[in-house]
Amino acid sequence: MSYLDELFSVAGKKALVTGAATGIGRMAATALARAGADVMIASRKGADCERVAGEINSLGGAGKTEGFAGDVSSEAGIAALVDEVGKRTDRLHILINNAGVTWGEPLETFPYHAWAKVLNVNVTGLFHLTRELLPMLGKAASDTDPARIINLGSVMGTQPLADDAYSYTASKAAVHHLTRTLASEFAQRRITVNAFAPGPFQSRMTAFATGTEEKAKHVGDHVPIGRIGAPDDIAGATLYLCSRAGSYVTGAIIPIDGGQSVQHGMTLFKD
Repeated sequence: MSYLDELFSVAGKKALVTGAATGIGRMAATALARAGADVMIASRKGADCERVAGEINSLGGAGKTEGFAGDVSSEAGIAALVDEVGKRTDRLHILINNAGVTWGEPLETFPYHAWAKVLNVNVTGLFHLTRELLPMLGKAASDTDPARIINLGSVMGTQPLADDAYSYTASKAAVHHLTRTLASEFAQRRITVNAFAPGPFQSRMTAFATGTEEKAKHVGDHVPIGRIGAPDDIAGATLYLCSRAGSYVTGAIIPIDGGQSVQHGMTLFKD
């Protein structure tokens, strides 16, 4: 094995990616499986996860993917998901908390229940699933190779931007802060906790804005780098954090946004 292969290897690691039937979760799961990890993908739509797992396996990577139903929106759903994971492995090297929901509506009509719905999945579900999987993560962790947790935040959680998704942007800011909190608490357990803060990528959630080539180009034109995110952008960051290359990184909120988080348009003395 070459130095590069060894540094970024995830071969043989057991991973769970929630909400991975589409979008960024699928991108991360695909990267891990192609690089040699055994990946479990779960979402409320179990049939979709089974289909996507087959599609990932057909790419011929060194790892394998298995899909099944898993719901992080309730305490019972989380317990059932943990039970399903426990049937397949007694240890978990990688947990990617990708499952999330959003709600968009103008300020004047933004409904009360849209807050509970979004925060329940994006923050509460993330926290409780992580806690319930700690024994499995602890079994996989070591001084030289910590277990890894990646939470899905958003550029909307770092910038004062709502775009009518008020509960979503607040939930992602909460995810970022919770990531840092858990990173501090879990360090002694040899578990790293980091978050992605992505800009625009193609997914089911963003289909209204990126679902066609024309729409994706329009959105990409507003990104400093000049395009929306691509699967390899997520793959590279995932393999970095989950391999030996990222074993000393914890508490980081990693912007994968083409420069949006530093885009401000402000000048002081320059026309």
